[in-house]
This record gives sequence, structure tokens and C-alpha cells, in this order.
Amino acid sequence: MIPTFSVNLAKIIKDMNINTVYLPKDAKEILIHSPDINRPGLQLAGFFDFFDKDRIQIIGKSEYAFLETLIESQKINEHIEAYFSRKPPAVIVTRDLEIFPYMIECARKYEVPLLTTSEPTSSFMSSLIAMLNVELAPRITRHGVLVEVYGEGILLLGDSGVGKSETAIELVKRGHRLIADDAVEIRRVSNKTLVGSSPENIRHFLELRGVGIINARRIFGMGAIKVTEKIDMAIEMEPWDQNKQYDRMGMENEYTDILGIKVPSLTIPVKPGRNLAIIIEVAAMNNRQKKMGYNAAQELLQNLGMIEPGESNTNWDEY
Repeated sequence: MIPTFSVNLAKIIKDMNINTVYLPKDAKEILIHSPDINRPGLQLAGFFDFFDKDRIQIIGKSEYAFLETLIESQKINEHIEAYFSRKPPAVIVTRDLEIFPYMIECARKYEVPLLTTSEPTSSFMSSLIAMLNVELAPRITRHGVLVEVYGEGILLLGDSGVGKSETAIELVKRGHRLIADDAVEIRRVSNKTLVGSSPENIRHFLELRGVGIINARRIFGMGAIKVTEKIDMAIEMEPWDQNKQYDRMGMENEYTDILGIKVPSLTIPVKPGRNLAIIIEVAAMNNRQKKMGYNAAQELLQNLGMIEPGESNTNWDEY
């Protein structure tokens, strides 16, 4: 069963700078479960087929103008009550439009939160959808470290004690930024994007065996940390196994599946003498080059005459 998440209305009101007209109870107790929103043009006209009552409702200038046309026919109250009787989780009126008195009465009668904002409808909807997609996104927590290296979000994975935190400290000292250590909360905010962050209670803290717990923000400053970052690459760190053949060409891309999204991945063997921070810096820059369409291994093999230009699916084990 896929878990569902929620965000309380108080957070939406605070983050979106929304004004309150009526709340049936404390906004922290009102939970929003759907990342979708609705402009109720058809519903205010009386058509409720396929109406999703779990969505936040946005009334903009067009809906308001339609309601004004109902005043002369004296049907406005009838349409407003039919709409509020469906008990949506919240109704937000944009552009600081004047609230119809009967709208407030129905909000109280059916205990529907009624809110207003001065923002234009389209820009407000865009910001609200973006927020809900993050707050209600499917998520998992992975054991690992998340760092930003040259603008690339690098997820370091591996068994405890392999050196993830130590590598993160070296990267921070080299000017890169820490997002999360030990536990990385990963959210799927779109069909193509994963965003990682740290649980709030352990944010900015690192565990270094032999030293203990440190606060990266306090030691290295605000420029050394970041709250969230898109995950562009996953790197599996493992102890060097001399019997294992590691990729020496980097011709074919490997991927790790996280929440149904394929993330480019590498396996980096760890042994004394290897400067993992520099290796990860190069891996981040190389990953960016691949996203821009350049593969160094492919160019080298073309220069050696081992493949034809554009060829990329050769079995390199035979060379």
C-alpha cells in the first residue's frame, strides 16, 4: 500500500502569506492530502460530476464575475450553498476580491475554511502547486550522505564505517556544501526529479568516528550547508575488492532506481591512498558533461579507431 502524506493548513497560510476570513478550528488541525487544486467554474454553475472534494478550491476573477451575474436572477445564494455543501478542505479567493456575505455564512454553516490572498490567480496557483508537490511528495529515507558538488547533488551510499562522513567533511573544506548526513529524506517532487534533505532534528550534524558529533554550520559557516538539493547522482562507496572488476572506461551509464526514478550511479572502491573527495569532484563534473552530451571515453575510443563516430554500445571487454 502506497503511504499518503499531509500538510496542515497553518503551514500553507504561513508560507503562502494567506489571510484568514473564517476557520472552523485551529489551522494546524486541518490537513490537506491532495497536491491538486481546482478552480470551480463548473461547480459554481451547478455541475458536480467528477468533482474532487479533497482539493483546495481557488476562486479567481472569472469565477467571481460569474457569481456577480447571478445576483440579478437571485440565484447566487443557491449556487454558493450547493458548492460549500460539498465541504472542500479550503476555499481561497484571490486578488483581494470582496467576499460575498452569503459565502461567509455557508463557510460557517458547513465548516469550510475561507481564505483570501492579494496575489493574482495564476501566479498564486503556480506557487501553491509547487509547494504542495514538495510537501505531499512520495518519500523514503536512505542511509547515506547528500552533498552539493559543483552544483550537482551527490548521494553517497555505502555501509557504516566506509568513510561517507569523512569524505563529506573533506568536500565541505574544499568549498562544497553539506545537505544531510546519516539519514537522507528523499522526495519525488515530479516524474523526473528527486529532492533530498535532512530530518530537521539532525540537520547540519555529522558523526565522525573518533571525534564524535560536530555541527558543520557552526564549524564551517553558513556557506558550507544547504537545506535541500536535487539528487543528480548516486555513488556507492565500498571497500576495495581485488577480485572484483571495476569499471575503467565509464562508457556505459549505470543507474540506481529510487522511488521509480533512474538516477545515474557509480561504484567507487575505497582503500588507503585514494583521495575520495577529488574523485567525487571529478565524477560530479563528468556527470554534468554527460548530461550535456559529451562522453570522454567515447571520444577516446573514436580517436583510437576502436569505434565509429556515434557508436556507444560496443562490448568493451573484448579490447
